[in-house]
Amino acid sequence: MHGCDKFCSYCVVPYVRGPEVSRPAEKIITQIRKLVNAGAKQVTLLGQTVNSYKYESMGFADLLYEVSKIDGLEWIKFVTCYPRNFDQRIFRAMVDLPKVCKYLHIPAQSGSDRILRAMNRGYTCEQYMEIISQAREIVPDIAIASDFIVGFPGETDDDFQQSAKLIEQAQFKNSYIFKYSPRPGTRADEKLADDIPAEVKKQRNIDLLAVQEKVSEQINKTFIGSTVKVLVEGASKKSHLDNATEKETPQLIGRTSGDYIVVFDGPANLAGQFVDVNITKASALTLFGTITSRRDA
Repeated sequence: MHGCDKFCSYCVVPYVRGPEVSRPAEKIITQIRKLVNAGAKQVTLLGQTVNSYKYESMGFADLLYEVSKIDGLEWIKFVTCYPRNFDQRIFRAMVDLPKVCKYLHIPAQSGSDRILRAMNRGYTCEQYMEIISQAREIVPDIAIASDFIVGFPGETDDDFQQSAKLIEQAQFKNSYIFKYSPRPGTRADEKLADDIPAEVKKQRNIDLLAVQEKVSEQINKTFIGSTVKVLVEGASKKSHLDNATEKETPQLIGRTSGDYIVVFDGPANLAGQFVDVNITKASALTLFGTITSRRDA
């Protein structure tokens, strides 16, 4: 699907991409079959508000069940979900369907109800946390990521601290954090003064990243000693993070079904394949380990 109907006060998407339009399910399924026949093992269903997908009588949860029937497809991911009118059947699909990855990207944008109103997000922090709690109740091992904007017009130190508190409370695996900048044509640009100094935005960005980094490192360290299934993407572009121990096997990078980044040594021809990796150490951004077996999905 493409477009958006939400009209968040800072966002240009509804103006440049138009209203939400969902593609016919049969066209999505046909496209995925072609990709799988060409060798794809994973697909990502994309939408600005992908959980709002609706085509005729089919909602997004229904689409997940249909896509999961495609032979040869191993993993199904989806981004991005909007935290309003959330269909709990999406979480049930994660439990019922082994192919649907237990990963949820659901932007909060702020932990302050006052700022959320100014952003026109349409939910409160409490309502957002209710969705997170429901997700973890139904899918205990779900991995959840979020987005935040710091320095939104009128954001006080207290508003900012509420965002930091939300990260700690929700225990996000990671968060994408951005400094607010006005977008011409949006309501925020037309009606709200960009009144947070650049140096304050920068410091809040640094501080919120530090809060998330601490949470991420704590979560990642729980993987040490465990073995995870990884889809290998190819050679790591940042080998300085954990240099390969053997010159004949380069450092590879891949991701788990929960979208955790994993770095390990292995032959380059593993790209596009699934392997089991035993995690031996972890940082806030990356899991490091050794291959224990190569496997068919």
